[in-house]
Amino acid sequence: MPQQVVALTRDCKVTEIPAGSLHMLTEGTPVIITQSLGGSYTITVGYGQLMRVDAKDADALGFEPVEQPDSANEFSEKSVWDQLKLVYDPEIPVNIVDLGLVYSCQITEEDGSHNIDITMSMTAPGCGMGDVLKSDIEEKLKPLPTVKNVHVEVVFDPPWTPLMMSEATRLQLGLDY
Repeated sequence: MPQQVVALTRDCKVTEIPAGSLHMLTEGTPVIITQSLGGSYTITVGYGQLMRVDAKDADALGFEPVEQPDSANEFSEKSVWDQLKLVYDPEIPVNIVDLGLVYSCQITEEDGSHNIDITMSMTAPGCGMGDVLKSDIEEKLKPLPTVKNVHVEVVFDPPWTPLMMSEATRLQLGLDY
Protein backbone atom coordinates (compact mmCIF):
# COMPACT_ATOMS: atom_id res chain seq x y z
CA MET A 1 0.00 0.00 0.00
CA PRO A 2 1.51 3.36 -0.95
CA GLN A 3 1.53 5.95 1.82
CA GLN A 4 -1.81 7.67 2.09
CA VAL A 5 -2.91 10.73 4.07
CA VAL A 6 -6.34 10.54 5.70
CA ALA A 7 -8.18 12.37 8.46
CA LEU A 8 -9.63 10.25 11.25
CA THR A 9 -13.39 9.95 10.91
CA ARG A 10 -13.82 9.48 14.68
CA ASP A 11 -11.79 9.42 17.88
CA CYS A 12 -9.55 6.38 17.81
CA LYS A 13 -7.39 4.49 20.31
CA VAL A 14 -3.88 3.84 18.97
CA THR A 15 -0.78 2.10 20.27
CA GLU A 16 2.55 3.94 20.17
CA ILE A 17 5.32 1.98 18.42
CA PRO A 18 7.63 0.66 19.83
CA ALA A 19 6.73 1.79 23.38
CA GLY A 20 3.35 0.03 23.40
CA SER A 21 1.63 2.86 25.26
CA LEU A 22 -1.99 3.68 24.42
CA HIS A 23 -3.14 7.07 23.14
CA MET A 24 -6.37 8.57 21.86
CA LEU A 25 -6.30 10.49 18.58
CA THR A 26 -9.24 12.79 17.96
CA GLU A 27 -11.58 12.92 15.01
CA GLY A 28 -10.15 15.00 12.16
CA THR A 29 -6.49 14.29 13.05
CA PRO A 30 -4.53 13.93 9.80
CA VAL A 31 -2.47 10.73 9.71
CA ILE A 32 -0.23 9.06 7.14
CA ILE A 33 -0.84 5.34 6.64
CA THR A 34 2.57 3.74 6.18
CA GLN A 35 1.65 0.06 6.40
CA SER A 36 -1.49 -2.06 6.17
CA LEU A 37 -0.85 -5.74 6.80
CA GLY A 38 -2.71 -8.45 8.66
CA GLY A 39 -5.70 -6.17 9.12
CA SER A 40 -3.97 -3.56 11.27
CA TYR A 41 -2.50 -0.24 10.17
CA THR A 42 0.72 1.58 11.01
CA ILE A 43 0.35 5.34 10.84
CA THR A 44 2.42 8.42 11.55
CA VAL A 45 1.08 11.59 13.04
CA GLY A 46 2.32 15.18 12.85
CA TYR A 47 5.58 14.73 14.72
CA GLY A 48 6.51 11.49 12.92
CA GLN A 49 5.78 9.04 15.74
CA LEU A 50 4.61 5.62 14.58
CA MET A 51 1.25 4.44 15.89
CA ARG A 52 -0.73 1.25 15.31
CA VAL A 53 -4.45 1.20 14.59
CA ASP A 54 -6.12 -2.15 15.30
CA ALA A 55 -8.14 -3.88 12.60
CA LYS A 56 -11.35 -3.30 14.56
CA ASP A 57 -10.80 0.47 14.19
CA ALA A 58 -10.25 0.49 10.40
CA ASP A 59 -13.43 2.56 10.02
CA ALA A 60 -11.69 5.48 11.80
CA LEU A 61 -9.34 5.56 8.80
CA GLY A 62 -12.21 5.32 6.32
CA PHE A 63 -11.85 1.60 5.60
CA GLU A 64 -14.00 -1.45 6.19
CA PRO A 65 -12.53 -3.76 8.82
CA VAL A 66 -10.67 -6.65 7.20
CA GLU A 67 -12.56 -9.88 7.71
CA GLN A 68 -10.63 -12.73 9.23
CA PRO A 69 -9.94 -15.29 6.52
CA ASP A 70 -12.03 -18.43 6.81
CA SER A 71 -10.33 -20.83 9.15
CA ALA A 72 -9.76 -24.36 8.13
CA ASN A 73 -12.68 -26.75 8.59
CA GLU A 74 -10.39 -29.08 10.50
CA PHE A 75 -7.63 -28.24 12.93
CA SER A 76 -4.08 -28.81 11.69
CA GLU A 77 -0.59 -27.64 12.52
CA LYS A 78 -0.50 -26.04 9.06
CA SER A 79 -3.60 -23.96 9.88
CA VAL A 80 -1.87 -22.69 13.03
CA TRP A 81 1.23 -21.64 11.10
CA ASP A 82 -0.92 -20.09 8.34
CA GLN A 83 -2.67 -17.93 10.96
CA LEU A 84 0.64 -16.96 12.60
CA LYS A 85 1.82 -15.69 9.21
CA LEU A 86 -1.07 -13.17 9.35
CA VAL A 87 0.50 -11.41 12.36
CA TYR A 88 2.82 -8.60 11.24
CA ASP A 89 5.49 -6.58 12.95
CA PRO A 90 4.13 -3.01 13.07
CA GLU A 91 7.46 -1.47 11.99
CA ILE A 92 8.80 -4.00 9.51
CA PRO A 93 6.42 -5.13 6.75
CA VAL A 94 7.04 -8.82 7.45
CA ASN A 95 5.07 -11.41 9.40
CA ILE A 96 6.38 -12.70 12.72
CA VAL A 97 7.11 -16.19 11.35
CA ASP A 98 9.31 -15.01 8.49
CA LEU A 99 11.01 -12.52 10.84
CA GLY A 100 12.03 -15.49 12.99
CA LEU A 101 10.24 -14.17 16.07
CA VAL A 102 8.36 -17.43 16.71
CA TYR A 103 10.80 -19.72 18.52
CA SER A 104 8.39 -22.58 19.14
CA CYS A 105 4.81 -23.63 18.64
CA GLN A 106 3.72 -26.56 20.79
CA ILE A 107 0.30 -28.07 20.12
CA THR A 108 -1.24 -30.50 22.57
CA GLU A 109 -4.56 -32.31 22.32
CA GLU A 110 -6.82 -33.08 25.24
CA ASP A 111 -10.29 -34.61 24.88
CA GLY A 112 -10.53 -33.46 21.24
CA SER A 113 -9.54 -29.87 22.06
CA HIS A 114 -6.22 -28.25 21.29
CA ASN A 115 -3.96 -26.08 23.41
CA ILE A 116 -1.36 -23.96 21.64
CA ASP A 117 1.74 -22.67 23.41
CA ILE A 118 3.83 -20.13 21.51
CA THR A 119 7.28 -18.96 22.57
CA MET A 120 8.40 -15.87 20.72
CA SER A 121 10.73 -12.92 20.94
CA MET A 122 10.73 -9.32 19.85
CA THR A 123 13.23 -7.64 17.55
CA ALA A 124 14.52 -5.60 20.51
CA PRO A 125 14.31 -6.21 24.29
CA GLY A 126 12.96 -2.69 24.89
CA CYS A 127 10.06 -3.10 22.46
CA GLY A 128 6.75 -2.49 24.18
CA MET A 129 4.68 -4.18 21.46
CA GLY A 130 4.87 -7.65 23.02
CA ASP A 131 1.36 -7.52 24.49
CA VAL A 132 -0.03 -6.19 21.22
CA LEU A 133 1.51 -9.03 19.20
CA LYS A 134 0.41 -11.58 21.83
CA SER A 135 -3.15 -10.30 21.46
CA ASP A 136 -2.89 -10.48 17.66
CA ILE A 137 -1.76 -14.10 17.89
CA GLU A 138 -4.62 -15.01 20.22
CA GLU A 139 -7.16 -13.30 17.91
CA LYS A 140 -5.85 -15.29 14.93
CA LEU A 141 -5.60 -18.70 16.65
CA LYS A 142 -8.63 -18.87 18.96
CA PRO A 143 -11.17 -19.06 16.09
CA LEU A 144 -9.51 -22.20 14.69
CA PRO A 145 -11.67 -25.31 15.16
CA THR A 146 -11.20 -27.14 18.48
CA VAL A 147 -8.76 -24.57 19.93
CA LYS A 148 -9.37 -24.34 23.65
CA ASN A 149 -6.41 -22.29 24.90
CA VAL A 150 -3.69 -20.13 23.39
CA HIS A 151 -0.73 -19.13 25.54
CA VAL A 152 1.98 -16.81 24.22
CA GLU A 153 5.21 -16.21 26.10
CA VAL A 154 7.68 -13.51 25.06
CA VAL A 155 11.30 -14.40 25.82
CA PHE A 156 14.60 -12.70 25.13
CA ASP A 157 16.90 -15.69 25.40
CA PRO A 158 18.22 -16.38 22.91
CA PRO A 159 18.20 -12.78 21.73
CA TRP A 160 16.69 -12.25 18.29
CA THR A 161 19.05 -11.28 15.46
CA PRO A 162 18.38 -10.57 11.77
CA LEU A 163 20.00 -13.93 11.01
CA MET A 164 16.83 -15.56 12.37
CA MET A 165 14.82 -14.18 9.44
CA SER A 166 14.03 -16.46 6.55
CA GLU A 167 16.38 -16.12 3.60
CA ALA A 168 13.51 -14.76 1.48
CA THR A 169 12.81 -12.07 4.09
CA ARG A 170 16.45 -11.01 4.27
CA LEU A 171 16.45 -10.70 0.47
CA GLN A 172 13.15 -8.78 0.52
CA LEU A 173 14.59 -6.31 3.05
CA GLY A 174 17.88 -6.01 1.17
CA LEU A 175 19.97 -7.56 3.92
CA ASP A 176 23.06 -9.44 2.80
CA TYR A 177 24.07 -12.09 5.35
